[in-house]
Amino acid sequence: MAYLGNAPARSFISFERQVFTIVNSQTAYTLSHSVTNENDIRLVVNNIVQEPGSGKAYTASGTTLTLSAALVNGTDEMYCVFLGRAVGTVNAPAGSVTTSQIAADAVNGDKIADDSISDEHLDPTAITGQTAETTIASDDLILLSDTSASGALKKMTRANFVSGVGGAMTPAFAATLSADQALNDTTWTKINVNTELFDTDNCYDNSTNYRFTPTTAGKYFVYAQVASRSAGPDMRWSQTGIYKNGSAAGRSYTYDGNSGGAEFTRKSNYYARIFDMNGSSDYLELYGYIQSGSARNAEGGNAIDTVTLFGAYKIIE
Repeated sequence: MAYLGNAPARSFISFERQVFTIVNSQTAYTLSHSVTNENDIRLVVNNIVQEPGSGKAYTASGTTLTLSAALVNGTDEMYCVFLGRAVGTVNAPAGSVTTSQIAADAVNGDKIADDSISDEHLDPTAITGQTAETTIASDDLILLSDTSASGALKKMTRANFVSGVGGAMTPAFAATLSADQALNDTTWTKINVNTELFDTDNCYDNSTNYRFTPTTAGKYFVYAQVASRSAGPDMRWSQTGIYKNGSAAGRSYTYDGNSGGAEFTRKSNYYARIFDMNGSSDYLELYGYIQSGSARNAEGGNAIDTVTLFGAYKIIE
């Protein structure tokens, strides 16, 4: 029947051509495409079409072309045309290829340009349609856009992605004084805080040296309180101190300057500060100080409002 436009067999296809490199004394050559027999190709030697068939100029089967006589490199030329292999010479019209023409998993990462995925073209089901993952392994991959490389798509393992993000506030500990401990007048006395509330990394010694030696380097928030008690209104000074590596590093105090002495029988001094610790040899200890004219006590036990305590935790940097 009649139709408009060029006849497809005349205008939109051509036959593929293969040019051979002549090798002296060689009669077997490799075709770039497999054929059923020699009738599927037209062989031209020195611009002369050769006759196919057994006992003729050549035979062919699969990808093997066999000549009846060898040619001479530099003198002879040979090429073939694949008569059964038509090759399209025009592109498909724009917008004519849809998902139905593309096989599943046929498009790999090499065929996706780094900047080809944009908000207006990315189908949300490409993400929402996937199986939800509830547990992420360290070597699972995350796809991201690298702004330092003009938005190029890069992959990163989950372990690298979360490296440096968040962190644990450990080592950490908290301890209280289980019973009253004597404080010598006008003398800094180490407080033997012996009852651990918690000790995440076993960095606090609550039985021998009563010191905190964190095993991870970093900044630590340290808090402490020495609750001191006097039988009468004669205690003028009460101080809480933190010693680092055996030397005073900070303190707080309560002071009553009345010449007749303080009016309170109990004093509590809360102290807090951030310390840099090297994670190996640095250690912290709690000390107390009173000025009362005689020895008094650092108060222990379960008194919530006056308890002597010592604690610290690592700050996430």
